[in-house]
Amino acid sequence: MLALNGGPKVRTHPFPRWPEYDETENLALARALQQGEWGRHGGKEVQAFEREFAEFGQAPAALAVTNGSHALELALELAGIEPGDEVIVPAYTFVATSTAVQRRGGVPVPVDVTPDTFCLDPAALDAAATDRTRAVIPVHIGGHVADMDAITAWAAARGVTVIQDAAQAHGATWRGKGLGALGSIATFSFQSTKVITAGEGGALLLPDDDIYENAWVRHNCGRTRELRLATASSNFRVSELTAALLRTQLARFADQNARRAARSTELAAALGEIPGIRLQGRDPRCTSTPHYMTTFVLDQDELGGLDRDTVALALLMEGIPAFGSHQPLHRTDAFWTGATGGIRPEELAERCPNAERVGRHGVLIPHQALLGTRQDVDDVATAVAKVLAELPRDGTPPTA
Repeated sequence: MLALNGGPKVRTHPFPRWPEYDETENLALARALQQGEWGRHGGKEVQAFEREFAEFGQAPAALAVTNGSHALELALELAGIEPGDEVIVPAYTFVATSTAVQRRGGVPVPVDVTPDTFCLDPAALDAAATDRTRAVIPVHIGGHVADMDAITAWAAARGVTVIQDAAQAHGATWRGKGLGALGSIATFSFQSTKVITAGEGGALLLPDDDIYENAWVRHNCGRTRELRLATASSNFRVSELTAALLRTQLARFADQNARRAARSTELAAALGEIPGIRLQGRDPRCTSTPHYMTTFVLDQDELGGLDRDTVALALLMEGIPAFGSHQPLHRTDAFWTGATGGIRPEELAERCPNAERVGRHGVLIPHQALLGTRQDVDDVATAVAKVLAELPRDGTPPTA
């Protein structure tokens, strides 16, 4: 019997806590406090983190900022996005990809994702582009890198700026290269759920020192290092305390990711044996990923009538962290706030069938489920198999 109906849970003890921390974080915070300078001006922690994160991402430079949404907004500012400019985004992504464009006055233009990787489909770009297209934002969803070869080539041929949304892709590589080595800005989030976190925070990997200096001025209220007000911008500066935490968490990444990689292989194999689900695929050119989310989609041909939200709830009741996937952008109220170019929701749904499928039928298992033992991932697979076998397929609520 399902735990949802009062039966025994598959799992009664918690998965590994997130974030992982110990006395190292206490010492780092004390070090930042004892500087006597808690903002980046005069402190050492932010500058040190930027150097370390740039090396981590194989970028010429990195800039730490307040959060991932601000990182995207600043990248769009650097790209010169103005009101009315169009920016192509994947229809399947967290809504911040779209709202960052809207907050610049731009028009987000959703395109479909590929049916296997769930990342932006390069084949959809031509149909979405107009003479107002100024940028494209590939999102490395779940840690999987979008097809940067095709997207970069397409953008270069049309004079369009590429901005990578790497909020879920810390440490990911494409053809063995870090995201900072791909010739475009990459933006990151350090929010609580991310694989590197300080609770909040963000960063940009920047392709050269000139762009870094421009970004530095803009994240500093538009003021140069000589305190001259050079441009209209905002305050995206991060604190020394946040940077100190991020340095310790960055140092933990290699060990954590090795554990996630091992458990992810095991979990994928176990889930692959369960009828009716389709796991996110992987392009072999994506040579490493942080395994931010394990995503599987309920196959409606085999599981027709099985409600995704009920599946996620049933898994939670079995003791498994599970959530419904991101809604397609055109299914959120936030997307329709502001200019949308007159496109109708039904039209976007027709254009983006893969985003519709993942957004409506996808289930997410967060990365902390991969930080423990083989038994942990076996429990996940056992619970998924149990829930899919016992939930009614006709959409009616389960009964004891």
